[in-house]
Amino acid sequence: MTIFTFSKKGDGGETSLLSGERVSKGSLRPETYGTLDEAGAALGLAKALCTHRRIREMIETVQSDLLVLGAELACESEARKEWLLERERIVRLESWIEELQQEVPLPRKFVLAGENPVSAALDLARTIVRRAERRAAALKEEGFRVRAEASSYLNRLADFLFTLARYAAEKAK
Repeated sequence: MTIFTFSKKGDGGETSLLSGERVSKGSLRPETYGTLDEAGAALGLAKALCTHRRIREMIETVQSDLLVLGAELACESEARKEWLLERERIVRLESWIEELQQEVPLPRKFVLAGENPVSAALDLARTIVRRAERRAAALKEEGFRVRAEASSYLNRLADFLFTLARYAAEKAK
């Protein structure tokens, strides 16, 4: 069975939130969680290119986090309680950043992406996460509920991906 036989509901330019509400595909909410989906795909590319077990595990964990965060942002009603990103995930990112920087100190200069395919894909994912962070801020400015944990996670995630890209440039050769 092909995918278009399941739905065809999006042909009119609308999409369903997880809570069942219909919104324009061009609205800020789908733009925000769609950007998280892009970041997850870029991370998938980095993971596919990488043979370093620790990096692959970290990437996969973050991909799972992005699914939860995307689900949280795709809910407008009480259904959102089922999909909440916990503070512990932010603490985990901070811990990983510290661990990685102990092994590979960050350069004290601007960095050009592309040291190797893995670090380049991680830098791509980082820039997409920064866009998602801007979209989430705009969503909040428009009056939608965006929890502080979501904003903090995205900010820390971009920092983590920068650090992981530098780590990958050294360790995933």
